[in-house]
Amino acid sequence: MSRTNTANTAARRAFHALHHAPDGPLLLPNAWDVASAVALAGAGYAAVGTTSLGVAASQGYPDGRGLAGVREATLALARRLGGRLPCPYTVDIEGGYGDEGGCGPAAGRATGGASEQAAERVAALAAELASAGAAGINLEDGLPGGGGLQLPSHQAKLIAAVKERVSDLFLNARIDTHWLVDTPPPLSATLARAEVYLEAGADGVFVPGVVADEEIAALVAAVPAPVNILFAPGRHTVGRLAELGVRRISTGSLLFRTALGAALAAAESVRMGEDGAGESVTERGIPVDGSPTGGIPAGGGAPGYAEVQRLMGPLRKKGPLG
Repeated sequence: MSRTNTANTAARRAFHALHHAPDGPLLLPNAWDVASAVALAGAGYAAVGTTSLGVAASQGYPDGRGLAGVREATLALARRLGGRLPCPYTVDIEGGYGDEGGCGPAAGRATGGASEQAAERVAALAAELASAGAAGINLEDGLPGGGGLQLPSHQAKLIAAVKERVSDLFLNARIDTHWLVDTPPPLSATLARAEVYLEAGADGVFVPGVVADEEIAALVAAVPAPVNILFAPGRHTVGRLAELGVRRISTGSLLFRTALGAALAAAESVRMGEDGAGESVTERGIPVDGSPTGGIPAGGGAPGYAEVQRLMGPLRKKGPLG
């Protein structure tokens, strides 16, 4: 085994162990480029993740569409991070980019041969990421473009294919029952999906959008694997989530959005110093919430997830200037 392969295997083992550490949950900050990842690792975090919103938006794409351009940007970032961080890193790959067409919910409902081909493409990407040095991946069951949820049986095929290809890659199964919805289904629906995904080989379960203590406690009690919660500013503290038994706490796109808000605020302060007038970030119509659609303060004038998606706008065909 080469020195690189040995190092990658050791990183994956270390990342698994971080989800079972006796001193508390893994606090996972999410980066969007090399500079943010290196800075976070240098600040002493035990591991670093990537944020699909940050990676997509930094390339001019919307998040969650299964776009080929985002896939390539995600893989390119993973390769650039390989060997540069003193800690393990994990990669958010949306739904795995198994749709050869690059977008649309059709692949999520694929059956037969098309389903097998999608699973093979997702597994191939996972293998490339592991070879680059990634210790884990996030794989979501939300269909591209917010078109509902993947069939659990199909998602299980994707998970099984990944684990067959790279058995020690930590696969965090993201369940989108509570994400981008006004009225989530009963928690029993989430738990049913978790059971299917764990049976297929998932190593952990991630349910973004769950914020209430009682629901988090119920998830932890019912799921026989590390439970990952998306940190909600103003609603969560690391200490309280640890008390509830959460094993992994992700910041998601919060850091990217906060950085974007800080950049706007800094630019505004320069403008105000020049002409003595100007509007605050909030007054300019950029919400301060950190939730997908609003309602959870993030502080610091950070635009919300929906606002960043809006900033990216609809995909446009290339014009004469490219």
